[in-house]
Amino acid sequence: MQRQLGVNTWVWASPLDDDALARIAAVADGIGFGILELPVERPGDWSPALAAERLGERGMGARVVGAMGEGRDLLDDALRGATQEYLRHCVDVAVALGSPTVAGPFTARTGRVWRMDPSDRAHAVAALREALRPVADYAAERGVTLAVEPLNRYETSLINTVAQAVDALDPLFGRGVALALDAYHLNIEERSPAAAIRAAGSRIAVFQVCGNDRGPVGPDHTDWGAILDALDDVGYAGPLTLESFTGDNDTIATAASIWRPLAASQDELARITFETLTDLQQRRSRLP
Repeated sequence: MQRQLGVNTWVWASPLDDDALARIAAVADGIGFGILELPVERPGDWSPALAAERLGERGMGARVVGAMGEGRDLLDDALRGATQEYLRHCVDVAVALGSPTVAGPFTARTGRVWRMDPSDRAHAVAALREALRPVADYAAERGVTLAVEPLNRYETSLINTVAQAVDALDPLFGRGVALALDAYHLNIEERSPAAAIRAAGSRIAVFQVCGNDRGPVGPDHTDWGAILDALDDVGYAGPLTLESFTGDNDTIATAASIWRPLAASQDELARITFETLTDLQQRRSRLP
């Protein structure tokens, strides 16, 4: 299956603004990406209408991602309402851009970890379902899906694996909720990323890629053939979007633990990924 390739603007910039978006769209388009993945770090940083216009001029599509930074937490009574409003805003941005999904770790604040016994976990899962349901309804009414992303153990203790995500979100699937899987987190948390993809099945709405070290796809140890086989098996026809991060911004570098360059340049990180996945998909399409 030939899938479109996309890239997140976090590869080059954070926070995003209108000028940076225009520059990044030109670079991404020049490399060959057909989709730009746009993070909503702070509402108002960039104009969805202007972004839609600029991407439309290039024939590029958009995907929206959210960020669960400081002050956003669906499990915190004091922050839940504001977090829900933020997610509704992300849905509105997706509508403006024609993005079918809003992806992100929509649980607790990223980086918040705590120990739970079975009773604690059941309580947290129930609270998450209750908090997500009205936002999911809002999204579904507008033709958008919230794609909830499991994160590695250093960034959350609530949903690390596909099995945990399926257990926690099962009552919400198909009603504005699906899964976003990221090869980086799968590599850390799943004994077999390919088996986890198959377990997620048709619930996958977003699939993000990068090397196992957050660098480019290709010169890493991930078995990309097995990943694509599994995505074929579950019928995932959506894009493969590169999510990595610039180390130039102190906040995002610290949040994503980018302590060293991951390629000769950010352009090169994106280019190697695009060329690797393009070549791999073309070679697979020629197989009998």
